[in-house]
Amino acid sequence: MQATLSEVNKMDEDQFKYIKDDERIDQLYSQNVQIIQSPSVFSFSLDAVLLADFVRPNFKKANLCVDLCAGNGAVGLFLNDKIAGKIYEVEIQPKLADMASRSIDLNHLTDRYEVLQMDIADVYSKIKKDSVDVVVCNPPYFGDLPTSKKNPNSYLAIARHEIKTNFGIVASRMSGLLKMNGHGYLVHRPDRLSEILSTLSLHRLEPKRIRFIHPKKERDANMVLIEVIKDGKPGGLKIIPPLVVSGDNDEYGLEVSELLYGKHK
Repeated sequence: MQATLSEVNKMDEDQFKYIKDDERIDQLYSQNVQIIQSPSVFSFSLDAVLLADFVRPNFKKANLCVDLCAGNGAVGLFLNDKIAGKIYEVEIQPKLADMASRSIDLNHLTDRYEVLQMDIADVYSKIKKDSVDVVVCNPPYFGDLPTSKKNPNSYLAIARHEIKTNFGIVASRMSGLLKMNGHGYLVHRPDRLSEILSTLSLHRLEPKRIRFIHPKKERDANMVLIEVIKDGKPGGLKIIPPLVVSGDNDEYGLEVSELLYGKHK
């Protein structure tokens, strides 16, 4: 489900300097943040919007936040008004990292944001262990199995399948980066929830809040949002009310509509 819902058709001359061939500038109506995107790569999806919304606000000026598997930087940029302090975007694919860097420049956020084009497995070479307040991640959802049908577009295949990383590495680096009692947030597939929870526990990440996302009221959940605390006390897990994306008429429900378009007065 693509979230390119506010494609900017009329760009001023200043905006053109930020984009390359086969690129455009998109913006969610609900936020004053513009994202450089390309149909030859992929566009941010609803899961990025939902993950950013799931993050608790934190306005401490000394904050350090890291977005792992950042793609074109959408999740991190959507946190601009929720998380104060420094935000790192970590992305392995050079083209996506470059798009994220230019989106940061486009939004005049170079004082707060920095893109690290690297494998998340090597992130400690740039960011100290046990130094981060908030880590977010929208990781690849599907295992890299011989039977897996992968998209012929390599950018999409790497974003969706565990080709360059896997959930074990994601959990390990999320835990390693976080301070004690730091918060981690991720979005994933419910059909892997048992594996996800056991892996998080293995890496000292205690789940504290879970929300299931349903495409429609009568459909099974197809996404799950999870908040963890590093070295958090066992117990106290909250399963908060689910979110239903669309009604029977295929139109977005009120909550999703407000996340995408803003609140109507």
